[in-house]
Amino acid sequence: MKLYKFAILVFHILRLALKRFSRDDGWAFASHVALSVILALFPFLIFGAALAAFLGSGDFSETAVHVIFDAWPQSIAEPLIGEIRNVLTNQRGDLLTYGALGALIFASNGVEALRVALNRAYRVKDNRGWIKTRLQSLLFVFIGCAVLLSISFFLVLLPLAKSLATKHAPWIIPYLELGGYQPELITITVLIIGLFVCHKWLPAGNRTFRSMLPGIMFTLMCWIPASLGFASYLEGFSTYVSTYAGLAGIMIALVFLYMIAAIFIIGAEINSAAARITSNQSSLSVSG
Repeated sequence: MKLYKFAILVFHILRLALKRFSRDDGWAFASHVALSVILALFPFLIFGAALAAFLGSGDFSETAVHVIFDAWPQSIAEPLIGEIRNVLTNQRGDLLTYGALGALIFASNGVEALRVALNRAYRVKDNRGWIKTRLQSLLFVFIGCAVLLSISFFLVLLPLAKSLATKHAPWIIPYLELGGYQPELITITVLIIGLFVCHKWLPAGNRTFRSMLPGIMFTLMCWIPASLGFASYLEGFSTYVSTYAGLAGIMIALVFLYMIAAIFIIGAEINSAAARITSNQSSLSVSG
C-alpha cells in the first residue's frame, strides 16, 4: 500500500512538473540555456587556461577536457575536444588584459542563463540587484576554474603519491588498482556537486538539500539514457554532417545541450512541484 501511494505521488509530481514546464515556455528556456552555454564554454576555458598559465600550471587543458566532456558521449564530444585543444594549446599572456576580462564576462553569461531558467522553474522573484547577481556569476566562473586547477594539481601529484605509497606501503597496492576509474569518478563527483550548487545558490530563495534531491536524481537518471540515445541516433540515422558540413560539430553539441538543458529545467520543475504537492498534503492533514 505504501509503495502504491508513493507511485501515485510520483505520478502527480511528474504530471504537474511537465505541465508547468510546457506552460512556462520550458523548451524556449532550454534553447536559451543551451546557446548560452555554448557561447560561454570557449571563453570559460580560455580564461581558465590564461589563469593556469599565470599560476604556472600547464595541465589545465587536459584536465578541463576530461572533467567537462567525460560525461558526454564520445561521438558528440570529440569534434569539440579537437577545437578546444587547438585553442587552449596556444600560449596566452592576456590574463590581465581586456581580452581575458571579456572572456570572463561571456563565461558568466552561461551562469546567468541557468539562473533565469531556475528562477522561472522554482517560481521565485529575484529581488537581488543586477550587480550582485552578476558578481555571483563571476564568482561561479572563478570557482569553476579553481576546481579544475585543483583537480589538475591533484592529478599531477597522484602518480608521485602512488609511487611513494607502493615503495613504502606495499599492502596498499591492491587498493591503487581503483585508480583506473579515477577520471570518470571525478567527472561524476563534479557533476553532482555542480547540480547541488546550481539549485541551491543560483535561483532566489532558500532550499534544503533534501528538497533539491528529487530533481537532481531525475537529471542524473535521465542524463545517461538521453546521451546514449542521442549518440545512437547520430550513428544510425542522423544527417547532421551532410546538412551542416563544417558546422556539424557545433550543431550536434548545441542539440545535445538543448536536450540536457530541458532535463535540467524539468528537474527544477519536479522540485517545485514536489514542494507544492507535499505542502498541500500537509495542510490537508493539519486541517483534517
